[in-house]
Amino acid sequence: MMSIKLHTRQLMGSLFLLLLLSARLVAQQDDGERFSDLIKNVRVNGVELHYLEKGRGIPVVLIHGGLGDYREWNPQIERISSHYRVIAYSRRYNYPNTDAEIPPDHSAIVEARDLAALLDALKLERVHIVGYSYGALTALFFATEHPERVRSLTLAEPPILGWLPEIPGGQAELDKFMETMWRPAGEAFRRDNPETALRITCDYFAGKGSYDQVPAEFRQSLMDNIREWKALTTSRDAFPMLSRDAVRSLKLPILLLTGEKTLAPLRMINGALNHLLPNAEEVIIPGATHDMWIEDPERCGEATANFLAKH
Repeated sequence: MMSIKLHTRQLMGSLFLLLLLSARLVAQQDDGERFSDLIKNVRVNGVELHYLEKGRGIPVVLIHGGLGDYREWNPQIERISSHYRVIAYSRRYNYPNTDAEIPPDHSAIVEARDLAALLDALKLERVHIVGYSYGALTALFFATEHPERVRSLTLAEPPILGWLPEIPGGQAELDKFMETMWRPAGEAFRRDNPETALRITCDYFAGKGSYDQVPAEFRQSLMDNIREWKALTTSRDAFPMLSRDAVRSLKLPILLLTGEKTLAPLRMINGALNHLLPNAEEVIIPGATHDMWIEDPERCGEATANFLAKH
């Protein structure tokens, strides 16, 4: 009985958090109307990338996470653009891009090549990069391939899942992720049932039944980016192995952002990054989960701005 009550409290807490996140995310996207005249697009690597550009000075590139887009960064645009030239772009399968073809092997390596091509198109030689979740994984692949083009890296919980089997307890967490969320979501897409894929995803991240508890506007924001989630969950290799030696060899200023209450596998990966990068700075966002940029945009933005100011 005690375990049932505990599970109920945890589920209610997860649902409350998801409702709070959905309200904040919708507000952020509505706030994006202020920046609508700043949206541009460029065609690189055969795909269209939309991006928001504001400010002058040293460029800072913002890379969003899964099931998100450039609008995730709306709360940070004014803060960063007051001192830098900020570029927040939507990755190839994210809103409002309309790239049609989804290959069977999409991955962060492809995304990193898109980032390189975007910088070339904008004639940007060296940039600060701020990456969140899958955007942080993209940033790491780019930095290990082109370290000379990176002034600094801010990484918010990159899902380097290939490292988990070598971390104590990591294999069990990887199996749980793959068996309860990733593979079932991919199978739902293969059956042409994207809404089921989203329900499965929300069940894993926020508790059983959470998808149906959030406002329609939040569900629409997920649907706006559904093609990216399909590209990743149906890919043969969505999480390619990232060389530990390549990461260890990075001689760049690096900030690691993590939520105090993040998921166990991401906490494990962040610990491995801290071990490999002893000179990296770390900021733990109190009370935050993996959704730290939505839950506490003020603390995340302040930590990032303070780090950028030093480099």
